[in-house]
Amino acid sequence: MHTIIEYNDTAHRRQVIALWETVFGYEDSHNKPGLAIDKKLAAPDGLFFVAVADDTVIGTVLAGYDGHRGWLYAVAVHPEHRQQGLGKALVRYAEQALTARGCLKINLQIIAGNASMASFYEALGYELEPRVSMGKKVVENLPPT
Repeated sequence: MHTIIEYNDTAHRRQVIALWETVFGYEDSHNKPGLAIDKKLAAPDGLFFVAVADDTVIGTVLAGYDGHRGWLYAVAVHPEHRQQGLGKALVRYAEQALTARGCLKINLQIIAGNASMASFYEALGYELEPRVSMGKKVVENLPPT
């Protein structure tokens, strides 16, 4: 059995970093888990959640809201806890938090070609949209590699 609660840096940081390294890998310095956590904590909005079972972090969802659109990031489930509805529960939990803030639309991005993740989100009501995702790294803010 699991519980979804707001992230607590003291209690969860080490475990979230280990989970994200296991699930996502991270090759770019700007995606390092510790840095992502620090950046989220610098803009506290109560939209960072963890799923715990017996004090062990087994899943995460990090959400964002700009006053109009919401975003889902870092939806991660430990490999030993997949196919049990935890990913769906994490997404729904974040959706409820965003909805309560007045969010009009929720967006997310997945890596092109990741068919299993596309299917997962489609089953939750998300649709492929005709958009081009663009990004620009802010070099002066990147950590050294």
